[in-house]
Amino acid sequence: MSVLTKATIEDLYAVEGKAEIINGEIVKFMPTGIQPNRAAGRIYRSLGSYEDEHGGGLAITDNAGFHVDLPHRESFSPDVAWYTGINTGMRFGEGAPAFAVEVRSENDYGRAAERDIEAKRYDYFAAGTLVVWDVDILSDDVVKCYRWDAPDQPLIFRRGEIADAEPAVPGWRLAVDHLFR
Repeated sequence: MSVLTKATIEDLYAVEGKAEIINGEIVKFMPTGIQPNRAAGRIYRSLGSYEDEHGGGLAITDNAGFHVDLPHRESFSPDVAWYTGINTGMRFGEGAPAFAVEVRSENDYGRAAERDIEAKRYDYFAAGTLVVWDVDILSDDVVKCYRWDAPDQPLIFRRGEIADAEPAVPGWRLAVDHLFR
């Protein structure tokens, strides 16, 4: 009989690459392709400019970790985030980001992927995230913006429209077309 040891945040610090703790196990994620990475980068750059001008939080790019305390999840590593907690320096952020962005990669399609994306979105909200973007650059519905108070009723932002992350990032806006430059 083998006994599985539950992974800890300290274990996660030792992992190379992007990973999260889900159901007590370290789950690694594949690197993303060029276009999804560029879309995430454009979102991050816009949030960074917003931070410089308005403050109120920290724009966080891919591969940063957030330590949370849910029954089956201890961490998140979104593609982009807006974090209003304490700057923990070299350590993971404590608590969930106010705004989390997940940009779909080539393996984020199909029935199983949709279930995983939905489950992660619910985990974000359970941990205290206010807004989650599901960004799909292959879809006409480019940005699905989910809010904590209506987790199953996304606002849809398409090309030619201006997306927001209210109330998580007050006043911040991003032209959807900017994701495709």
